[in-house]
Order: sequence, then C-alpha cells, then structure tokens
Amino acid sequence: MPTPWTRRILLANLVAQVGIVLTGGLVRLTESGLGCSTWPECEPGTYTPTLQPETGLHAYVEFGNRLLTFAVGVLAIAALVAVWRLRPRRRGLRLLAATPLLGVVAQVLLGGVTVLTDLHPVPVAGHFLLSMVLVAASTVLLLRLSEGDGPPRALVHPVIRRMAAGLAAVTAGVLVLGTAVTGAGPHSGDADSPARLGLDPRTVSWLHADLVLLLLGLTVGLVVALRVTGAPARAVRLAQLVLGVILVQGAVGYAQYALDLARPLVWAHMLGACLLVVAVTALQLGLRERAGVLPPAPRSPATPEVARV
Repeated sequence: MPTPWTRRILLANLVAQVGIVLTGGLVRLTESGLGCSTWPECEPGTYTPTLQPETGLHAYVEFGNRLLTFAVGVLAIAALVAVWRLRPRRRGLRLLAATPLLGVVAQVLLGGVTVLTDLHPVPVAGHFLLSMVLVAASTVLLLRLSEGDGPPRALVHPVIRRMAAGLAAVTAGVLVLGTAVTGAGPHSGDADSPARLGLDPRTVSWLHADLVLLLLGLTVGLVVALRVTGAPARAVRLAQLVLGVILVQGAVGYAQYALDLARPLVWAHMLGACLLVVAVTALQLGLRERAGVLPPAPRSPATPEVARV
C-alpha cells in the first residue's frame, strides 16, 4: 500500500516538473538563454559562470536553471525508488515511474542542442513541449497511485470519451501553436541572437486564439454532456476545472497580447499552460476507474490422486 511519503514524493516530482518550466521561462524572459555560451560547460574551460561585463548576470540566471535540472532529476529518481518499493509490486506503475527520469535525461540533451544552436526556436519549442509531456506523465503517476491495477472501466458514455479525447488533442494543438507564437515573437531568450521562425506574429497569434476558442467550445460541450447524462460528480468537477483554467488562461493570453507581451503575463501564461495539462490529464483519468486486483492465491500442495477420485 502507498504511504503518505510516497504520495508526497510523487507530488513533489510533479511540482518540480512544473517548476523547471517556470524557471526556464525566467531564463527566456530575462534574455539569459545564452548566458552560458556553451554546453555542457558554461564557458569554455569552466562549468561555472564567471561575471563578465558583456553578459552581466545572465550567466548566473542560466546556470541556476541548469542546477535546478539536477534537483528535478533527484526528485525523479526518488519517485522511481518510491514506486519500486511499493508492495505488492505494481509493474505498470514502475514503468510509468521511469518516465520522469528518462525525460530529465532527454531534457538535458535537448537543452544542450538548444544552446549549441543559439536558441533556435525549434529546439526551444521541443524543450517546452517535452516538459508538457513530463507534466502529464507525472500527473498520471500521482493519480494512478490511488487506483487499482485492474482493467479500466468506463464511467461515461463512449461519445463523451471521444469528446474528451478530442479535447486532449486540441489541447496539444494549442500548446504547439503557442510555441510557434513564441518562436515568431520578441522573447527568443537572448538579446543578441534573436532567432525567429519567420512567421508573422499577428497571424500565428490569431490562429492560436482560434484554436483556444475551439478548445473552449469543446469543454463547454463536454461539461453539458456530462451533466445531462448523469456522469459521476467527480468527472463533472474535473471538466469544470478544465473550463475554469481555459477561461483564466484565455484572459491572460489576450491581456499579454494587448499589453505588448508584458513579461509577468507571459510567465503567468506558461504557468497556466502547465495547469491546463494537469487538469486535462486528470479529466482523462476521471472518466474511468480501475478496480484493485488481488494477488493470485498461493497454490495448495498437490492432492493425492486417490483423494481426487
């Protein structure tokens, strides 16, 4: 059975996955993305930053984010160990618990590519989108801890499940287009090397907003469908949570566009993206349940042939 400490470790892992997104956002918004000019060293010949007039504090901001990656890795290892020690053993959960650690390794390598390509928007977008995958996986890991290991049983009508799957797909599209908006906009992450995607920021921003409106409509429809079909109260609450996050996130997005991408609002928008992924992931799991499965009973000693006759 999971202990309270196991839950706390998995929650800390999820918080860390969100936190590294926010610290990465600070690197980008303070134009510190190339504060360390190379990778894995910070500067040629040294792994630690040195104060230089041309970089100022940017090197320390970037180096601090790199150090936090190790903290995220430690929590990912702790989550894997905590799940591995569960009794009875949960094979599926063990495989899922390895995802955050593997993701951290992938992020380190992708971060190196990002620096070595002078913050080209494509690896920068991949860096963010991989974090979103890890936030989703960490959310599943935390929620699956409270479930059994039996086969999933749907709690809602199949049409509603398809609506929820469509909602998740549109959410992924919103995130991808959001990275395109960033790649076309002014916050590339480094003041001296403003890599751009070559897209018109206004056009990409409105395409992103249109997809958000589609996501909003799907979510409203899902909430209504859940209520009229008598779905479990928890499923309705989770859908309403997704709706609330979308409304707040949309308001922040329009405000940052109107205020010429004010840095605090951009940072809040990144936090909202993380919370949206958490809410949508929780909703997917809330539309089904997994019952516990008892371990197989021990085999009894062989019965003499004469007794079975």
